[in-house]
Order: sequence, then structure tokens, then C-alpha cells
Amino acid sequence: MEAWIILAIAAAAFQTLRFMLQKTLSTGTLSVGGATFARFFYSVPFVLTLAAGYLTWTGAALPGFSARFWVFALAGGLAQVLATWCVVALFTQRNFAVGITFKKTEVVQTAIVGLIVLGDRISLLGLGAIVLGLVGVLVLSDTPDLSGRWHRRIVNRAAGLGLLSGALFAVSAVGYRGATLEIASDDALMRALITLAAVTVSQTLGMAVWLAWREGGQITCVIAARRTAVWMGLTGMCGSLCWFTAFTLQNAAYVFAVGQVEVIFSLAASVLFFGEKVTAREGVGIALITLSVMAVGVFL
Repeated sequence: MEAWIILAIAAAAFQTLRFMLQKTLSTGTLSVGGATFARFFYSVPFVLTLAAGYLTWTGAALPGFSARFWVFALAGGLAQVLATWCVVALFTQRNFAVGITFKKTEVVQTAIVGLIVLGDRISLLGLGAIVLGLVGVLVLSDTPDLSGRWHRRIVNRAAGLGLLSGALFAVSAVGYRGATLEIASDDALMRALITLAAVTVSQTLGMAVWLAWREGGQITCVIAARRTAVWMGLTGMCGSLCWFTAFTLQNAAYVFAVGQVEVIFSLAASVLFFGEKVTAREGVGIALITLSVMAVGVFL
């Protein structure tokens, strides 16, 4: 099995653990913004220590990088912050497995954006996979207990947050892959660590300024929640490092396709840890989207 496949599976597992912790904090201790900030704030010490340690251990000098590195890194970092914010907000709307499944439409959205922006052609089988994913999203977003016309049951806040998070995560992945390719080094782990360090520090500083302006008390709450939040930072760092390293080795779309195992991990977490029930309708939606993203991964 190729290294990037193992890294993508490991990233999905770490990411599931991190989202579990974020859901716990966002539904009680912290606001959506606070839970999002905690993920980056508590990752910084781990990322900087690991990057410095790796440079010392290898004896290598800090590799050079172009100005384009910062364009890709900062764009990807901002997209990831907004995407994470959307996912945490989504947890207050629907259950854990459904929230993660909405997020995983990122693969389908990447294929659509590639067609519109880059003119990438999609085969009939690929188009069928995208349509299958769309059907799954509609089934999953339908809320029978919401009164009103049918379109209010389909077009709702949960569906919007999920789809938006998927689009933003797709943008962040492309940005991160672009950033790693701008670093003058043949060491995939070195490129991933340098990119991760730059991105995580910028995200933490940016969110600290935002929270100080809009939700000042949340920074204090994040520090108070350190016993739980520090684990969120550690799992977040491990997941991001696996994603970033995989991006240096393979096209982001293929990495995301393998990362769809996160849907299975999140479903297990939803049932085993949060005691949530997945309805038959939600199960059908999850199955359709899972089949869709797997098919898109094959036909990309």
C-alpha cells in the first residue's frame, strides 16, 4: 500500500477524534468560534516543536520558498478556518455522523469546480457519481419535522453549512498542496511541516484578533478548557500533518477520495460515543454520498 494512502486513512482517523472533541466543547463549554480557535491555538506548540525538532534531527537548513508559498498558504489557512467554523456550527444542527457526511461532499464539489474553472472533463460514469451524491445530499438535508413547504425541508441551515464547509475544505486542500510544492526541498515531511507551521501560526493569530474583537471572553474560556482542548490541538496537528504530507505526494482529490473512510469512523463515533441514533433516511443519505465520493475518487 502506497504511503499517501496510509497517511490519508490516518488523517481521517485523527480528524474524527478532533471533531468529536470539538463537538463536545462547542455544545457546552465554548462557542462555535471558541471551539474553532482552540483547535488551532493548542496545535501551535506541538507543530513548532515538531518542526524545530525535525530540522535539528536532520541537520538540514530551513528550505527556501517563493512568494507564491504565502499566497497558497494564507488562502488555504483562511478557507480551513471558515470550513472548520461551518462544521462546528453544523454540529448544533444535526448529529455527528450526518455533519461529517455533509462535509465530505468536498470531493464531489472539487470535481464540479474543476469542470467549471479548469475545464476538466468528466466521464458519464463520473457525472453519474456526482448526481448520486446530489441525491444523497437532498435525502440527508430533508427535515420531515420542519413545517412548511417541501423546499423549506430541503433548503435549510444544516444543508448550507455542510455544503459550504465541503467547498471551503476543497479550496484549503488545493491551497496547501500548492504551498508545499513551492518549498525547495525533496523531503515530503519537511515540506509538510514548514507549511503546517506557517499556516497554523497565521490561523491562530488571525482568530485571536477576531475573538478579541467579537467574543473577548472566549479566549479566556479556551484557556480554561485546556484539559480537553489540548487533546484537540494534538489530534488536529496529527491529522493536518498526515493530510499535508499526503498532499505533497499525491493529487489532493485522490487523497480526499481515500479519506472518505472518515464517514465510517464518524458513524461509529456517533453511535458508540454520543449515543445518537441514525435514522433509516439518514442511513440512506450517508450510503448514497459515500458511494458517490468513492465513485468520484475512482473516475477522477
